[in-house]
Amino acid sequence: MLIVAFVSFSLFNFVGDPVNNMVGQEASDERREEIRDKLGINDPIYVQFYNFVENIVQGNFGISYQLKRPVSDLISERMPATLELVFVSALLAISVGVLLGVYTGIHRDSFLSKIILVVSLAGVSLPTFIIGIMLIYLFSVILGVLPSFGRGQVIDLGFWTTGFLTISGLKALILPSVTLSLFQMTYVIRLVRAEMMEILQTDYIKFAKARGISEKIINYRYALKNGLIPVITITGINIGTLIAFSIITETVFQWPGMGSLFINAVYFVDIPIMSAYMIMVAFIFVMINFIVDITYYFIDPRIRLKEEKE
Repeated sequence: MLIVAFVSFSLFNFVGDPVNNMVGQEASDERREEIRDKLGINDPIYVQFYNFVENIVQGNFGISYQLKRPVSDLISERMPATLELVFVSALLAISVGVLLGVYTGIHRDSFLSKIILVVSLAGVSLPTFIIGIMLIYLFSVILGVLPSFGRGQVIDLGFWTTGFLTISGLKALILPSVTLSLFQMTYVIRLVRAEMMEILQTDYIKFAKARGISEKIINYRYALKNGLIPVITITGINIGTLIAFSIITETVFQWPGMGSLFINAVYFVDIPIMSAYMIMVAFIFVMINFIVDITYYFIDPRIRLKEEKE
């Protein structure tokens, strides 16, 4: 996080002059110098970095150059849209990916398994924006059953704005969440399939079959549970990736989330928003990996046994 904070801090010092972005060309030198003193730009670099980190810890990301509003307020307004989109996309990718991965791992030679693998290959190969445009053309233009842009009607709960409680909000969520989840879903399918095929060939599975244990118990209680460790690892990384790369999906569907806010910030060189976005995404990555490491303890009994022996 300190490294990310330093990279983010470097944006302020090496990507343009923040004073020029805050005042017009007609501003006097005295006015510019006053703003520099107020922002602490004239302080030594190490003092500036310390103040920068201290402000971040307190949730103060500065003022947007373009919108003239606190960046923390802008992010808190946009974050619900992005997190809801990522939550639904991750849920689709994990649930559908695991189910299809288990099926293709058990019935590896069936015709349906081959169809699933071909479709998953297309999901990996096609760019996200192409998938989004194709879904818009099919379900919005031709069939006209789903909206092509926006978040629909949302309800303000005071601390959170959600589209889960309205019909239009749920319908608006379908296309972008499917688009964002397809790329990750294909990885989960192939990973679960590979793990299932490998585990089903191990000696303890063969011994379980010899004892007459039912196929369902062997496949879902023994094989699938032992194959979830790498799936959890990939899933944790992918959730962070969904947040980081939801920019493309939000741009295609004009989704009012943090990704579209970041794109506008890049266009107007709004450094406070850009740096805040980098720090937020990095923090989410770190927390997700921390949660994944803790989850290992509850899923893999070997970790608990090793701890008891020690």
